[in-house]
Amino acid sequence: MNHDHEHYHKPDNKQPWWKTSFGITCIFFFAVAAYFLIKEHGAHIGNNWIYLILLACPLMHVFMHGGHGGHGSHDDNDNKDKDKED
Repeated sequence: MNHDHEHYHKPDNKQPWWKTSFGITCIFFFAVAAYFLIKEHGAHIGNNWIYLILLACPLMHVFMHGGHGGHGSHDDNDNKDKDKED
């Protein structure tokens, strides 16, 4: 007996956080903070930009795996086939 209860846990009409008024306000303040950070520390960023790119790779890897369930969730079809055989 295989029931898909995914629709019970996720509302259909939920907006992404960046489209809410709180999200737009946060993005605005982060943009202003980034502008002043780059403006004041532009000389340091210019000299060390390659390290910032290398630092961005593992950070993107860690934070972006939340979208597809992380490692190990790619072969769910194999488990379903084994359940059908039993």
